[in-house]
Amino acid sequence: QVQLVESGGGLVQAGGSLRLSCAASVSLFSTNSMGWYRRAPGLQRELVAGITGSGFTHYADSLKGRVIISGDINNNTIDLQMNNLEPEDTAIYYCAVNHPNWGLFWGRGTQVTVSS
Repeated sequence: QVQLVESGGGLVQAGGSLRLSCAASVSLFSTNSMGWYRRAPGLQRELVAGITGSGFTHYADSLKGRVIISGDINNNTIDLQMNNLEPEDTAIYYCAVNHPNWGLFWGRGTQVTVSS
């Protein structure tokens, strides 16, 4: 199976930045796709950003260019740079990996809280 461990969450003020990291137990070359999702209290989980095994990226339109997803092949991490954070970005952020043979895996999540 695939194990995913998120880190980098925390408390920041509005306008600040955070860089989240997801450490994967498998090589990123072996995955179909990877992504970051988030779930605010009482709301549905939504996609923040995704990246395919071939390196193509996509983002939720609502993020307005404030996030960048990248894969670090050497360290087997999936990183999410978030800038100009707003209170509505407060949520638990989850890393996900779709493996071609083993299926979909999720991390436990990391809390991001943005204060006004």
